[in-house]
Amino acid sequence: MDAQGRGQAGDIDPADQWVLNPHTGEYELRLTPSAPQSGIPSPRRATPSPNRAGGPAGRTAGPVAPGRTVPPPRRRGAPPEEPLPGRRGRRPVKKKSTAKKALLWTGGTMAFVLVAAAGGGYLYIRHLNGNITSVSDDGASTGGFQTDKAINILLIGTDKRTGAGNESYGDKDSVGHADTTILLHVSKDRTNATALSIPRDLIVDVPDCETTQSDGTTKVIPGTDDVRFNTSLGQDERTASCTVRTVTELTGIQADNFMVADFNAVKTLTTAVGGVEVCLAKDIDDDDSKLKLSKGTHTISGEQALAFVRTRHSVGFGGDLSRIGLQQQFLSALMRKLKSNDTLTNPTKMIKLAEAGTKALTVDSNLDSIGKLKDLGLELGKLNVKNLTFTTVPVVDNPTEKVKATVVLNDATAPTVFDMIKNDVSFTEVKKKASASKSAEAAEEAARLKGTKSAASEVRVRILNGGATAGSAQAELEYLQNEEGVLKSENAGNADAALSRTTLEYAPDQADQARRLAAIMGLSGAALKPGKSVINSQGLPTMTLTLGKDFKGAGVSFTTATKAPEGVQQSTADKVECAK
Repeated sequence: MDAQGRGQAGDIDPADQWVLNPHTGEYELRLTPSAPQSGIPSPRRATPSPNRAGGPAGRTAGPVAPGRTVPPPRRRGAPPEEPLPGRRGRRPVKKKSTAKKALLWTGGTMAFVLVAAAGGGYLYIRHLNGNITSVSDDGASTGGFQTDKAINILLIGTDKRTGAGNESYGDKDSVGHADTTILLHVSKDRTNATALSIPRDLIVDVPDCETTQSDGTTKVIPGTDDVRFNTSLGQDERTASCTVRTVTELTGIQADNFMVADFNAVKTLTTAVGGVEVCLAKDIDDDDSKLKLSKGTHTISGEQALAFVRTRHSVGFGGDLSRIGLQQQFLSALMRKLKSNDTLTNPTKMIKLAEAGTKALTVDSNLDSIGKLKDLGLELGKLNVKNLTFTTVPVVDNPTEKVKATVVLNDATAPTVFDMIKNDVSFTEVKKKASASKSAEAAEEAARLKGTKSAASEVRVRILNGGATAGSAQAELEYLQNEEGVLKSENAGNADAALSRTTLEYAPDQADQARRLAAIMGLSGAALKPGKSVINSQGLPTMTLTLGKDFKGAGVSFTTATKAPEGVQQSTADKVECAK
């Protein structure tokens, strides 16, 4: 590393410049006395106070926060000095849990990094900011994660062969397709997360996408139908924002942010953390990936780690889905290592991770600073790895192919998986922390569904379109009349305003009708709105059903699944699994 990368010239390891502050429990950057000045600009030093001018000659103060005065070292045997103004009587600050100081990063690999380093020196943070590469999201994302909402991060690993030694892997001229893609969903309450792998050979429709090119110009790249998912990046000059749009069209989930990494990220991050422990249920000798390991447990990093995540012919059925399973095992192991005290309490490893992470990854323009990454890390650091579930988009072999090379969505199970993520449903059993007010509200909503139900033929309802696709009110009317026997129903046109969620308003004497319609449609108690009836076209009191943006189609239940469909592969990050 050069002098600028170290923060000081010479052979000084950056970790040796970080010391534990006993007052805060944080590691802070302290530059070595009398060392040559760094190429990184220094913050302004505080002006020495006249009555402090007798300090030892030749001592150079370390960097301090702007506006603060630093007292000189107290001579041995001298009486204690008075505390600085405003500090008298300060109690020691409780040390923060190191388990919270982590940031989840990936692009086919994940790393909890930066937060511990970002809590330290001003100079080093400026240096890390200079490492970050960002690109425009071209309006494809939500505009960035929010601390009071669920978080969706799209993690993209490309097969671009840039970097020392990587040209020997496969196609050295690859434009960098979306080789490994994971949609990471973190729940609103931060108790659980789902990492959804998207197969690169999945047949999808890539939509038109406006992209910002390398020269700063914008260009609309036409979409293509029935193509491999991995062509959403790189092909025809598509950027990561095209992959974001493709995932939104595929799953109905819009990412808040994205991160992209090439082969170097796997090598540098695993080396920085000191290696990752993996388990093999059999010997592997794969000429294509160049992985050669015996059965049992191994600690791998660098080139060997890259070979591990690229292996597919020697595991499972030898295809991309088997490789995805191997990568999920690797990521789980990396997560456990990065959340361990061995990493989080080791300033040398944390600094190496900060350096590796900021250099290896490209982020969207909404994550273009250490401050923003730190904020994301604080949110992700609340997660317990036992509640991080790895799963894969449910797929089946492409029925149009004689020689099976691609896959298509499993229409029986994929919609349920997407719906669970969209509705923030955990794939693991998590004990929820509910406030008294929330519990009372939930109890009140549940009570609306309890009680007698009228016959379907007695349900009188008018239907409004309040944000669903055009024609939804008529389609639902025909379904209710022809399939469910709700004959006293009518299409009342469009609502005055769009709603995000479907509602059913009714008068107190219509509660039994509301419960029947809720049972037919799968409406929750929250969708039922006690209020008043309106007079319909026949002059009779009627309930009002307003179809919101969450309406999925005529006859499609609003009930959200509470667990993954049977047969959907899933594993949690706390479990050690051996590759087979």
